[in-house]
Amino acid sequence: MQSFYLISVLAYFLPVALGDDPSIAWCYHDPLCNDTTWHRISTDFCNGTRQSPINIVSARAVADSSLGAFTFTGFDDKTAMSTISNTGKTVKIKFKTGKLSVSGGGLSDNYDTMQFHLHWGNGSSIPGSEHTLDGTRYPMELHIVNGKSIYNANLTEIVADGNGLAALGFFVEVDSGTTDQPASWKSLTSHLANITEKDAYVNITDISMNDLISGVDPTSYYRYLGSLTTPKCNEAVIWTVFKDTIKVSQNLIDLFSNTVLVKNNSTLLLTNAYRNVQPLNGREVRTTTSSTTSSAASLATTSLLALGLAALHALLRLG
Repeated sequence: MQSFYLISVLAYFLPVALGDDPSIAWCYHDPLCNDTTWHRISTDFCNGTRQSPINIVSARAVADSSLGAFTFTGFDDKTAMSTISNTGKTVKIKFKTGKLSVSGGGLSDNYDTMQFHLHWGNGSSIPGSEHTLDGTRYPMELHIVNGKSIYNANLTEIVADGNGLAALGFFVEVDSGTTDQPASWKSLTSHLANITEKDAYVNITDISMNDLISGVDPTSYYRYLGSLTTPKCNEAVIWTVFKDTIKVSQNLIDLFSNTVLVKNNSTLLLTNAYRNVQPLNGREVRTTTSSTTSSAASLATTSLLALGLAALHALLRLG
């Protein structure tokens, strides 16, 4: 019972320990503490050579057949989420201990799912994803943070391991054909009015992780080694960025930048909550191989060969 309580307490403070370090006065909105200053105010890792996010150049990604399908355990559980909160830097959703985990997908270990959070710009017209794809920044990005299971929520060991964290990144773009859709995102954003101020939180239920990432092909993604995208910027993350986007109506995306405040008793809205892309520094970005593309190519080759043989037979008959 004591160990369960300890893990629960650690899980509560985990996002702070991994990202929003209270000893470092960092921010998004003020030039005195935004991401242009992090390499000076958080020198342990923020000026390192394995930083995130990055711009993914799809044409340069190296196909890797070892990047197979993921196993997402508990992602269909509508009771797994615990609270949704305003940290003053993001909107964060915590999971109940032991409910979700991630394995497969080229990962050599099992990872416990701890929380997910979001990054956004200023309304859907000013995009705010952290990663960019071929120079394109999407309106939002959702990050699911997973810690290596063998460490049993020991934060020191997790961030000391270069592969201690597995982060799953999902681009969010505008679905122009719908209003207040999908239903899962309408339910999620309905809580924002109750967490407008920093440190406010409410319970959340009746939404599964699968509900929120519906429509994304989990076998199609990019992979690279990087870091946390907030100070202390620990270089301990295996990044997976999925190719398919989550489609969300514009008015729901806009609610984040129109509702969430940076502080208590303030009118300052939390906008442009993302870190700009960092140098690749020679790192390799890998990508899943497409069986569909390979099959199509094989079919096309077979068809051309058949046509060629038919033409050859026709010429022989004429001769």
